[in-house]
Amino acid sequence: MLRGSAVLTIIIASWSSAGSQQADNHQALVKQMEQQIDMGHPEAVLDQLKENTASLGVALVRGEALYAMGRYSEADQALSVALRVNPDDSTAVKLRGLTLFRLGRPTEAIPLLERSSDSGASTQTDPFYVLALCYIDTRRYDDARHAFARQYGFAPDSASAHLLAARMLLRRSYVPIAHDEATKALALDPSLPLAHLLLGEVALAGEHLDEAVAEFTAERDRNPLEGSTYERLGDAYIHKAEYVTAQKNLERAILLEPNSTGPYILLGKAFLKQGVSASAVGYLERARAMDGSNYMTHSLLGQAYRMQGRVDEARKETQLSQTLQADHTPVIEAPK
Repeated sequence: MLRGSAVLTIIIASWSSAGSQQADNHQALVKQMEQQIDMGHPEAVLDQLKENTASLGVALVRGEALYAMGRYSEADQALSVALRVNPDDSTAVKLRGLTLFRLGRPTEAIPLLERSSDSGASTQTDPFYVLALCYIDTRRYDDARHAFARQYGFAPDSASAHLLAARMLLRRSYVPIAHDEATKALALDPSLPLAHLLLGEVALAGEHLDEAVAEFTAERDRNPLEGSTYERLGDAYIHKAEYVTAQKNLERAILLEPNSTGPYILLGKAFLKQGVSASAVGYLERARAMDGSNYMTHSLLGQAYRMQGRVDEARKETQLSQTLQADHTPVIEAPK
């Protein structure tokens, strides 16, 4: 006959085993739902969660599903609950940071993304990039540069870091700050490749056309085999309405980078400006064959077809251009 202490030990062991089995089942269920989200079925996961509201971890999975559906306000509410349950959940920390960024609340996103980036966790979305964007939007430009530098493994105040920051700032239309960063990069390393190219792009964005040409020319002299420099020179000369010079530079760009669509698109644009629709159509159809997802190609091709009286084709290209442009929005995905 078993003593009382032995019976108690068996009962506790059975409870422990049952609890362990329950935890394993729960983890398997959560993993299954996360896989459904990854496969593009977040709505099905939300339906499942209606029947599992008492399960641990439901708030996090709900947040992941809502984020995947673009329902960011609701995702934020669910993720807030998840973090109250487990403040150290790295996935919840990062996903709520991303959610707050998507909601246009960078100041609130920064502490979460800083925690996520410091954790060193390997996830699909690099926290340094989104963190840097939040720093930019809150005018913390030095911090943004440091975050970009960490992402690329550069020294935080190196010429390379300043040039990288300039590129990212220009992409988000922070033109004066981008100019300052590129200038600092060039001061630290006067021979830094692509620094003059970026300064030329900054000048072109501000319609300072003579300055843009001077910077692009300086880059060309330092790096004569860089096809993108000739492409940018061609673009600058189109803005100056110097179409013959533009064509020469764009043809040079094609010889160096025959698989790049940019020079073909710009040549189509140059011929359109001159009213030479046949040449414009030829270059733009070539660009379309190389890459049918560029909305600018379809927009310009629509104009060229219209110039030739090809009304139906023009309408089709214009509509496609508008659709592609509407879809041309960068997506920051949930961490995996």
